[in-house]
Amino acid sequence: MHLYIKNMVCNRCVTAVRNELTQLGHSVGEVNLGEAEIITEPTADQLKTIGASLKKLGLELIEDRKSRIIEQVKNEIVYLVHHSGDVLNTSLSFLLADKLQYDYTYLSNLFSEVEGTTIEKYYIVQRIEKVKELLVYDELSLAQIANMLGYSSAAYLSSQFKKVTGLTPTFYKSIKETKRRNIDEL
Repeated sequence: MHLYIKNMVCNRCVTAVRNELTQLGHSVGEVNLGEAEIITEPTADQLKTIGASLKKLGLELIEDRKSRIIEQVKNEIVYLVHHSGDVLNTSLSFLLADKLQYDYTYLSNLFSEVEGTTIEKYYIVQRIEKVKELLVYDELSLAQIANMLGYSSAAYLSSQFKKVTGLTPTFYKSIKETKRRNIDEL
């Protein structure tokens, strides 16, 4: 049986879910962002216990089909931006339609209806979050970050960054460096 889980965004979440299900006495199969396989189907009471345990971790069981689809879209985007290391060589619409086996128009309309934003805006926000992370590490130039994340240029990345955050990448980086120095001084 597959459990669909909301708010799984990183490998630590995958490990935490695997550990939690194992501690609850379940035989666990594959665990990925947004879902976990339990070998034997849990009872209704066991599902309630699983739900309560996951809630303590900041996660949530997803029961309805539409919410599962939305979470799958989010997980694919989070994986693409934060974990895969791949540059998107095709359109996001084609990638999602292919991975989830739904027509992209359906996915887009459902996502917008439920989330109140578009898939594209969600993707942009995730990319900007990755840019912020890379800027704080201070190991790559803005041009290298732009290339790594598939932006056509550092100028376009900078423009999109400012549109989303209200700050230039350089200013954002200087703010974070100041905060980092203060922590180091403690």
